Amino acid sequence: MQIRISWPAGNITATLEADTPTVQALAKALPLTSSAYTWGKEVYFDTGVTVSRETDALQVVEPGTVAFWTDGDALALPYGPTPISRGDECRLASPCNVLGSLDGDARVLATVRDGDPIRVELIDK
Repeated sequence: MQIRISWPAGNITATLEADTPTVQALAKALPLTSSAYTWGKEVYFDTGVTVSRETDALQVVEPGTVAFWTDGDALALPYGPTPISRGDECRLASPCNVLGSLDGDARVLATVRDGDPIRVELIDK
């Protein structure tokens, strides 16, 4: 499944690989519009979707991972270190459900500003 994430200065697509309860719940909520927040080199935003943490949730992920932060009902999109990272790792605030990865260079997320409107929609195949 592919999604497009858009904000005033740009957009990026992502491939959600896992057919998990979190991906299914997110897909049912799309399209959605939210307000972006930044935390170090991570963009996150509320989805209005509530799911449980999955058994394979991770706190340290690769840049460009599409993660679901169950503590905040939010998508978390890290593209570099966060304030709690050790070195250059992408350390999320707490373990998150991994949904897939961004297509292309995740550093385009550096153009997202706190409070930017952000939209997530399914891409029709």
